[in-house]
Amino acid sequence: MSEPLITPDDFHRLIAEEAPYAAWLGLKAERIGHGTALLRLPFRAEHLRPGGVINGPAIMAVADYCMYALALSIDPRGHGAVTTSMTLNFLRKTTGRDLLAEGKVLRAGRTLAFMETFVYADGETEPVAQVTGNYAFPRAK
Repeated sequence: MSEPLITPDDFHRLIAEEAPYAAWLGLKAERIGHGTALLRLPFRAEHLRPGGVINGPAIMAVADYCMYALALSIDPRGHGAVTTSMTLNFLRKTTGRDLLAEGKVLRAGRTLAFMETFVYADGETEPVAQVTGNYAFPRAK
Protein backbone atom coordinates (compact mmCIF):
# COMPACT_ATOMS: atom_id res chain seq x y z
CA MET A 1 0.00 0.00 0.00
CA SER A 2 1.22 3.50 -0.80
CA GLU A 3 2.11 6.03 1.84
CA PRO A 4 -0.22 9.02 2.27
CA LEU A 5 1.05 12.26 0.77
CA ILE A 6 0.10 14.22 3.90
CA THR A 7 0.31 13.56 7.63
CA PRO A 8 -2.16 14.74 10.27
CA ASP A 9 0.40 17.35 11.39
CA ASP A 10 0.78 18.62 7.80
CA PHE A 11 -3.02 18.81 7.52
CA HIS A 12 -3.25 20.85 10.73
CA ARG A 13 -0.58 23.27 9.50
CA LEU A 14 -2.35 23.64 6.15
CA ILE A 15 -5.74 24.46 7.65
CA ALA A 16 -4.17 26.82 10.21
CA GLU A 17 -2.48 28.75 7.37
CA GLU A 18 -5.00 28.53 4.56
CA ALA A 19 -8.39 27.35 5.78
CA PRO A 20 -9.47 29.67 8.60
CA TYR A 21 -13.00 28.22 8.73
CA ALA A 22 -11.67 24.70 9.33
CA ALA A 23 -9.28 26.03 11.94
CA TRP A 24 -12.11 27.99 13.62
CA LEU A 25 -14.20 24.81 13.75
CA GLY A 26 -11.33 23.08 15.55
CA LEU A 27 -11.13 20.18 13.10
CA LYS A 28 -8.52 17.58 13.97
CA ALA A 29 -7.17 14.84 11.72
CA GLU A 30 -6.85 11.78 13.90
CA ARG A 31 -5.60 9.52 11.11
CA ILE A 32 -4.70 9.93 7.44
CA GLY A 33 -3.65 6.96 5.30
CA HIS A 34 -3.34 6.64 1.56
CA GLY A 35 -6.98 7.11 0.51
CA THR A 36 -8.36 6.99 4.06
CA ALA A 37 -8.94 9.58 6.76
CA LEU A 38 -10.56 10.07 10.14
CA LEU A 39 -11.37 13.63 11.26
CA ARG A 40 -12.88 14.90 14.50
CA LEU A 41 -15.11 17.93 14.91
CA PRO A 42 -15.16 18.85 18.62
CA PHE A 43 -18.63 19.51 19.98
CA ARG A 44 -19.55 23.19 20.40
CA ALA A 45 -22.87 24.65 21.44
CA GLU A 46 -22.80 26.69 18.20
CA HIS A 47 -23.37 23.43 16.27
CA LEU A 48 -26.82 22.99 17.78
CA ARG A 49 -30.06 23.85 16.03
CA PRO A 50 -33.43 24.34 17.74
CA GLY A 51 -34.33 21.18 19.62
CA GLY A 52 -30.72 20.62 20.73
CA VAL A 53 -29.73 18.61 17.64
CA ILE A 54 -26.39 18.97 15.82
CA ASN A 55 -27.07 21.00 12.68
CA GLY A 56 -26.58 19.89 9.10
CA PRO A 57 -23.86 22.43 8.25
CA ALA A 58 -21.62 21.03 11.02
CA ILE A 59 -22.10 17.49 9.70
CA MET A 60 -21.48 18.62 6.11
CA ALA A 61 -18.35 20.55 7.12
CA VAL A 62 -16.64 17.62 8.85
CA ALA A 63 -17.50 15.33 5.91
CA ASP A 64 -16.21 17.81 3.31
CA TYR A 65 -12.94 18.43 5.14
CA CYS A 66 -12.53 14.68 5.54
CA MET A 67 -12.81 14.34 1.77
CA TYR A 68 -10.31 17.17 1.36
CA ALA A 69 -7.88 15.19 3.55
CA LEU A 70 -8.54 12.19 1.30
CA ALA A 71 -7.67 14.25 -1.79
CA LEU A 72 -4.48 15.45 -0.13
CA SER A 73 -3.57 11.87 0.81
CA ILE A 74 -3.59 10.49 -2.75
CA ASP A 75 -2.51 13.23 -5.16
CA PRO A 76 0.20 15.89 -5.03
CA ARG A 77 -2.33 18.27 -6.62
CA GLY A 78 -4.69 17.70 -3.69
CA HIS A 79 -3.81 21.10 -2.23
CA GLY A 80 -5.73 22.73 -5.10
CA ALA A 81 -8.50 20.12 -5.26
CA VAL A 82 -12.08 21.34 -5.03
CA THR A 83 -15.41 19.73 -4.21
CA THR A 84 -17.46 19.19 -7.36
CA SER A 85 -20.42 17.41 -5.75
CA MET A 86 -21.64 16.09 -2.42
CA THR A 87 -24.70 14.11 -1.45
CA LEU A 88 -25.51 13.87 2.23
CA ASN A 89 -27.98 11.42 3.69
CA PHE A 90 -29.00 12.17 7.27
CA LEU A 91 -29.53 8.84 8.99
CA ARG A 92 -30.33 9.89 12.56
CA LYS A 93 -30.02 12.83 14.91
CA THR A 94 -27.37 13.37 17.54
CA THR A 95 -26.50 15.97 20.13
CA GLY A 96 -23.79 16.89 22.58
CA ARG A 97 -20.94 14.79 21.18
CA ASP A 98 -17.92 15.25 18.96
CA LEU A 99 -18.46 14.18 15.36
CA LEU A 100 -16.11 11.73 13.65
CA ALA A 101 -15.90 11.57 9.87
CA GLU A 102 -14.34 8.41 8.48
CA GLY A 103 -13.78 8.41 4.75
CA LYS A 104 -12.19 6.51 1.93
CA VAL A 105 -11.46 7.03 -1.73
CA LEU A 106 -13.63 4.71 -3.83
CA ARG A 107 -11.95 5.49 -7.14
CA ALA A 108 -9.45 8.07 -8.31
CA GLY A 109 -8.66 9.02 -11.86
CA ARG A 110 -6.45 11.70 -13.38
CA THR A 111 -8.87 14.54 -12.74
CA LEU A 112 -11.56 13.27 -10.33
CA ALA A 113 -11.72 11.25 -7.13
CA PHE A 114 -14.91 9.59 -5.88
CA MET A 115 -15.21 9.31 -2.11
CA GLU A 116 -17.49 8.11 0.66
CA THR A 117 -17.58 9.30 4.25
CA PHE A 118 -19.61 8.19 7.23
CA VAL A 119 -20.13 10.63 10.11
CA TYR A 120 -20.54 9.23 13.62
CA ALA A 121 -21.22 10.71 17.04
CA ASP A 122 -18.24 9.92 19.24
CA GLY A 123 -18.79 6.68 21.14
CA GLU A 124 -21.62 5.46 18.91
CA THR A 125 -21.46 2.71 16.29
CA GLU A 126 -24.37 3.74 14.07
CA PRO A 127 -23.62 6.59 11.65
CA VAL A 128 -25.33 9.96 11.83
CA ALA A 129 -24.84 10.56 8.10
CA GLN A 130 -23.52 8.99 4.92
CA VAL A 131 -21.88 11.33 2.42
CA THR A 132 -20.62 10.71 -1.09
CA GLY A 133 -18.65 13.27 -3.00
CA ASN A 134 -16.33 14.02 -5.85
CA TYR A 135 -13.20 16.13 -5.80
CA ALA A 136 -11.60 17.59 -8.93
CA PHE A 137 -7.85 18.02 -9.16
CA PRO A 138 -6.35 21.02 -10.93
CA ARG A 139 -4.88 20.40 -14.35
CA ALA A 140 -1.12 20.24 -14.58
CA LYS A 141 0.40 23.30 -16.24
